[in-house]
Amino acid sequence: MDAASPPQPHRAPWGWIVLAVLIGLFWFWQRGEGPARNEITYSQVVAWIQAGKVKEVTLDDKSITGVLKAPEDKVTVFHTLVPPHDERLVPMLEDKGVAIRVEKTETSPILQIAIALLPWILIGGFWFWMSRRAQRMMVAGGGGPMGGFLKRGQRFEKEKTSVTFEDVAGLGAAKRDLTEIIEFLKEPQQFHKLGAKIPRGVLLVGPPGTGKTLLARAVAGEANVPFYSISASEFVEMFVGVGAARVRELFEEAKRNAPSIVFIDEIDAVGRARGTGLGGGHDEREQTLNQLLSEMDGFGRRDLTVVIAATNRPDVLDAALLRPGRFDRRVMVDLPEAAARRAILAVHSKDKPLAQDVDLDAVAQSTVGFAGADLANLANEAALAASRRKASRITRDDFATAYDKIVLGDPREGKLRDVEKQRVAVHESGHALLAWASPESEPLRRVSILPRGMALGATQQVAPEDRHLHTRAELNARLLVLLGGYASERVVLGDISTGAENDLKEAMRLATNMVAHFGMSETLGPVHFDVNDTHPFLGARIAEGGTSDATIHAIETEARKLLTEALEDAATLIEGHRARLDHLVASLLEHETLEREDLEQVLGPRHSDPNAVPVTEPVPPTTARA
Repeated sequence: MDAASPPQPHRAPWGWIVLAVLIGLFWFWQRGEGPARNEITYSQVVAWIQAGKVKEVTLDDKSITGVLKAPEDKVTVFHTLVPPHDERLVPMLEDKGVAIRVEKTETSPILQIAIALLPWILIGGFWFWMSRRAQRMMVAGGGGPMGGFLKRGQRFEKEKTSVTFEDVAGLGAAKRDLTEIIEFLKEPQQFHKLGAKIPRGVLLVGPPGTGKTLLARAVAGEANVPFYSISASEFVEMFVGVGAARVRELFEEAKRNAPSIVFIDEIDAVGRARGTGLGGGHDEREQTLNQLLSEMDGFGRRDLTVVIAATNRPDVLDAALLRPGRFDRRVMVDLPEAAARRAILAVHSKDKPLAQDVDLDAVAQSTVGFAGADLANLANEAALAASRRKASRITRDDFATAYDKIVLGDPREGKLRDVEKQRVAVHESGHALLAWASPESEPLRRVSILPRGMALGATQQVAPEDRHLHTRAELNARLLVLLGGYASERVVLGDISTGAENDLKEAMRLATNMVAHFGMSETLGPVHFDVNDTHPFLGARIAEGGTSDATIHAIETEARKLLTEALEDAATLIEGHRARLDHLVASLLEHETLEREDLEQVLGPRHSDPNAVPVTEPVPPTTARA
């Protein structure tokens, strides 16, 4: 918690008092002074004058006030407004012998002075309020009169930063890299006496959802130090200089409470490379970055403040931010592998009642490519699925339902026509048949023709283990499976449909990478070209680094050649296994969804891969969609 600010003395609301006095003066002036008078119509006053009942009158610019010789209906003094340019009034008063007095309408001197002084009073009051506010903000550490704009990072004390490395499943390598930071914050003398310098900044790099923020909080929890957390986007404001002031205030607060940790999330929002010309100039962002660089340079040798930042885009950060002396240590926070996924699932399922048929090892095996946040979402969706069934425990089917919801989306309400359902069955059967017939492809897990999300059907495969490299044969098998639905429609139905759009898009991306990135083209050879799918303005496929149009054309030609060969091989395999394909189509039309065991009964055992690891849990991330 922040230190409590000293009690402020009671201050009288002078502004309200002055305003009340001015309103009272104005009301008093409008009301006027003197004896009570009655508002009479002008025609009645004219009748009294003509009848000789008026003793005397007082005229001003807009009204007439008079006294009657004798009371009329209990009225002695009257008052009324005078029509503009009434030339008969004065001759009529003189003719009846009425005493006439003339007064000039004047504003009350007090009110005149008050009106003249009011702007200066308001200006003086505003500056007085600003100066008092500046004093209070300085005492409380708020940073001056603009302190309201300087939102400091949230501070978490020991009792709030209770996260430790035990709460962070997996990430063993990252924990080892950060252990030195913890030891330095706990026992800095051990490092100082050896002349060792601890890194001033640590950059956590990894995909979204891998636990970078949780890991930073765990470092603070292990070291038992204050933890300041702020997103880099909170630094940048409309007014130039506010972001720099925020950075200054944050680091001053952290140094006052050292040893401490400052965590800046999504630092690429403010730390992008300067002078690239991308996105236009931004004085506020650059000044904020300059202030951040200056603050990190300002750390002394014995400073006990460590800056931890997180990003999933280290390639766009400014070089000055990454040089030694600032963020001089980079820690990779990668996607978890099978053992880590199992541990993460155990953390997020420890407070959930699981049924006996739930095997977290199998769930972890089926969630290749899931980040920690995805696994937490999977466990939560499984619990929601069980609650919708009014069940007391979460079953294996609930995890399968949750996986389908995350990967494919919710089931559609509309149903396919019989003709469309037939085409989708043929399409998905083509994917499944080629996955079964290709030795290098991943084993089948499920085939479905139930529309979910954006997909009309899905063929799902699962890898028996985590893979970090892929051979050309495996990628060719992937191309074969992707084009299996397209080829099946051509062979069986004699025509193609729009259902293969996603397959063709993914196949083209994969073929282009094989040619331009992986050196898997005999024609182009072992080369690498940074080919982008689209230009941000032209919309055309381009290659970076000055690649010629001829080379881009050669890359597209080779990619098209790979796709054509894969399509021919797919058509050949489908024609060779036509009986199995027809049997699979009929089974899909009857049951709509076929699991691994059902597929083995329809297609037979996969002789090309007899040692495939059986998978009995949710669907895999490798999914071909109609």
